[in-house]
Formats: sequence, structure tokens, C-alpha cells
Amino acid sequence: MNDSCDQTCSSCSEECVERKEPRTDFSEKPHELSSIKKVIGVISGKGGVGKSIVTSMIAVTMNRLGYNTAILDADITGPSIPKAFGLHGKVSGNESALYPVKSKTGIDVMSINLLLPNDTDPVVWRGPLIGNTVKQFWTNVVWSDVDYLFLDMPPGTGDVALTVFQSVAVDGIIIVTSPQELVSMIVSKAVKMAEMMNIPIIGLVENMSYFVCPDNNKEYKVFGESHIEEIAGKHNLKVLAKIPIDPSLSTACDTGQIELFSGDWLKPVAKYLESNWR
Repeated sequence: MNDSCDQTCSSCSEECVERKEPRTDFSEKPHELSSIKKVIGVISGKGGVGKSIVTSMIAVTMNRLGYNTAILDADITGPSIPKAFGLHGKVSGNESALYPVKSKTGIDVMSINLLLPNDTDPVVWRGPLIGNTVKQFWTNVVWSDVDYLFLDMPPGTGDVALTVFQSVAVDGIIIVTSPQELVSMIVSKAVKMAEMMNIPIIGLVENMSYFVCPDNNKEYKVFGESHIEEIAGKHNLKVLAKIPIDPSLSTACDTGQIELFSGDWLKPVAKYLESNWR
């Protein structure tokens, strides 16, 4: 119990011995036919930092190492995973289960865009409905023989993220950031949310970290100096990777060919997961 305790255990995240109310367990079990070894959430404190690109690239990199990988696209109102993988088919299923769509290299993908009649149709839903949809992607979808299931989380620390963290057995999270100082503050919010939810933080990935000029091979900090080391030190976290601004990567996503990207920036992340999160 800390000095500021007001005896309201229902709204407290502390695990003190004086706790008077047991925690409510909101966790949901995956489909009975699912087999998932590790669930890794990929989050960002705000939008626009390339979280979905990083999620896709990590899944592809782990797949190249021989692991069966899958992506649950939990960003219901801004789903971009199917486009990055060039998926146009629709999810199949029956009364008892849904089955994810497989990418060209065998990565299982589940996204709201694989259920909509048109991938440009907006999802104009309120928070509870969005949260329930994400839970159904966990409980109603058969994730068969998956070594690593990556959750592409919605940006921010709001209602949907809370629902996912309470419902899904997340083993750890990777936080994606970019160099701007404003983002540093937002990342701290994401870190603190993870700590409140007692979810281990695997580490940080900085996207759009720098740009290598093809004319002189020099690095330029387009968005200013990085603050990721400072954030990592403050929260005792590991910096897993720094990804440059690369037009070829953007092109790969826009054309649905993320599985063909040649950069190895996320290989250290994959090796770290392989060694510490199996």
C-alpha cells in the first residue's frame, strides 16, 4: 500500500498485501482448435509512426526464420495489414469458426477488411462494438499451429487497447515510436499503461529514424535527433531496432508486397524474440 492509498481497490493497479478486492478476470480463451505459443502486441502511443508496417515486417522476418507467424489486425477503424500483404480474398468459416486468410508466404491474417464487401467501406462503430470484434477475432478464429501471433493494436491507450489487454493473453508488447520529442511523451504514456496492466514490455522500435541519401550515402535526421535511448533508459527498456525512411519499403506496402522487402533492420528483433520469447 502506498502513502496515497484511498482504499478504492477496484480502481487500483497495485498488488499490495492489503488489497481488499480480488481482480476481475476478463480474459477470454482462444478457439478450442487454436494452437498459439506466443502472443506479441505491437503498439504505439499515437498514430502515424508506422506501427502496422513494423508489425508486418516483424511477422515476415520471423516467418523467414522458419516460424509460423500470424497477424491479428486489431486496428478495426484503420486496418492496413491486408493491403500491405496484397490480400483481396475474404475470410472463410462456418457456424463454429472463422479461418484467417493466408498470405503468399503462409502468414495467417485476420482483419476487418477481409470481412467487408469493399475494403474502402468505413467502420463507423462505437468503442464497445470495436472491442467485441477484436475479442471475436481471438475467440472465434482458428489460429492453427502458430508460433508467434502479432497483434497490430490501434494507436493510443484508449478503450479498445484496454479491452484487448484484458481479454487476450498477451505475452509481451513492442512499442513503436518515431524521433520527434512529442512522440517521446506519448511513448511514456504507452509504457505506463503496459505497466498498469502488468504486461511485459519487450522493447522499443524507432521508425523513420533517419534517411540515407543515395547520392552521398550520408545519414540525415529528417525528424530531428532521436530520443529513444533517453526513453529506454528512463524506463529500463531495450532498444530493439531503428528503421530508416526508405521509399522502397513504402512502395512494398502500397503494392501489397511487404513479404518481398529486402531490408534486415528487424532481424535483431526477430533474434531477440527467438532467444527470449519462445
